Amino acid sequence: MERRKEGGKRFTESGIEVKPLYAHKDIKDLDPVRDIGEPGEYPYTRGIHKTMHRDRLWTMRQYSGFGTPKDSNQRYKYLLEQGQTGLSVALDLPTQMGLDPDDPMSLGEVGRVGVSINTLKDMETLFDGLPLDNITTSFTINATAAMLLAMYLCVAEKQGVPFEKVGGTIQNDILKEYVARGAWIYPPEFSMRLIVDTIEYCAKYVPRFNSISIAGAHFKDAGCTSVQEAAFTLADAIEYIRAVLERGIGIDDFAPRLSFFFYTHNNFFEEVAKYRAMRKIWARCMREKFNAKNPRSWLFRFGVVCGGSTLMPQQAEINTIRVSYQALASVLGGVQSMFTCAFDEPFSIPTEENARLALRIQQALAFETGVVDTPDPLGGSYYVESLTKEMEDRVEDLIERIESRGGMVKSIKEGFIQREIVEEAYKKEKRIRSGESVVVGVNRFTIDQEVEELRLHEYNPQVAMEQIELLNQTRRTRDKERAERRIDQLRTAAENNENLMPHLIDAFKDYASLGEVCQAFKEEYGTFEQPTVI
Repeated sequence: MERRKEGGKRFTESGIEVKPLYAHKDIKDLDPVRDIGEPGEYPYTRGIHKTMHRDRLWTMRQYSGFGTPKDSNQRYKYLLEQGQTGLSVALDLPTQMGLDPDDPMSLGEVGRVGVSINTLKDMETLFDGLPLDNITTSFTINATAAMLLAMYLCVAEKQGVPFEKVGGTIQNDILKEYVARGAWIYPPEFSMRLIVDTIEYCAKYVPRFNSISIAGAHFKDAGCTSVQEAAFTLADAIEYIRAVLERGIGIDDFAPRLSFFFYTHNNFFEEVAKYRAMRKIWARCMREKFNAKNPRSWLFRFGVVCGGSTLMPQQAEINTIRVSYQALASVLGGVQSMFTCAFDEPFSIPTEENARLALRIQQALAFETGVVDTPDPLGGSYYVESLTKEMEDRVEDLIERIESRGGMVKSIKEGFIQREIVEEAYKKEKRIRSGESVVVGVNRFTIDQEVEELRLHEYNPQVAMEQIELLNQTRRTRDKERAERRIDQLRTAAENNENLMPHLIDAFKDYASLGEVCQAFKEEYGTFEQPTVI
């Protein structure tokens, strides 16, 4: 979106003034080698690989999951047949919150916004016929990320796939949940413990798996500017790194598998500049602040969602246009994996046809436009380079403010991050309501009546009954005493500060349920209480 102020001045979404014309004088203070460099070379402003998408396209993942594991398995196979190159799993709210489907809090939510996963049997069904040594899977899961990873590794073992061949990503970023989304369970201290356990375990035994994907996406959808999104995300990453280092793990033993995840929104050039600036900041932070020696530790690897809160129910077909431009900005920004939202996602889970159309956006971009033929084609643009430097400076300033307050965890506990987000979201909403920020079809170029009624995916209310019955069947057929003993072992391991991942794997192998495991930890560590934000 563009913002207009008095005197005809224009601003990016983050409030950076956009001049009528950019020329060499606007980048005269930039050193071509130090500040811009070449693709595949430090500081990676122009991309983390020498040839970028010319030789290897980004991974095309369509975020998908609904109903029962069998329902989602069929959708995954369909999307792979249509040319998707990786899986991205959406989990329902009970799974995100560590609740079994028969929990009263799960009422009406089982399988609604994602797939319902309760025991290893569900995970086995979800990946039936999908060999885990030939695909990579991304899980958008946070509070229960360690549990879902443990189940996934159990499936790999059952398929005969060695852990060292398992690739994929779990989001596993709880800090942003406390301030931008709300899907938390435990207090920050125990949540951080779980995250460090997964990072440590994967560094030793699952080296191809990204054990965390630090996510700015939900900051952005909650109302942040691009500058705030970038700064908050990198500040989160710094907290995670410190926590892992405190465990005694060397920086180069885990940093190469850190990854990031964002929403690309509509302010095209600012989005491109955001990713270019973050690559540079991250490389410098890893090399100079944390003394990483392995160049792979310096690489800022990120995936994106195109859509999110920019999608509107009014004239919904316009969403396809929005997503297409966002996808282009993501590619020009140097993305490694992408999910393009379908135009009907403001209403429901996408239909097969609309999910296919959303995938075709990426495929047309990759194979028909020529934007992949050379890395960083916007590099050297007076405007883009100037905007990248301005983004870099503003992001670093905000990170320094957070660090001066004691870091991200302390800033979250004190409500500082929450207040920043609320204030910016309020300003953004005011600009839209006043018409200062134009949203096509919403506050300008509106129509009195939608032309056609959309055919939407329908939620199946029988899903909850099916999942409860399957859970009850699993409980009846498993070795009950063995499963209970595994839960007790988890409690003991938690008390003794052992890495919990091996114990989680053992518990799920014996068909303990997600709700049973999470309840045991709740009894030991309690739940998080949100501070009042004024």
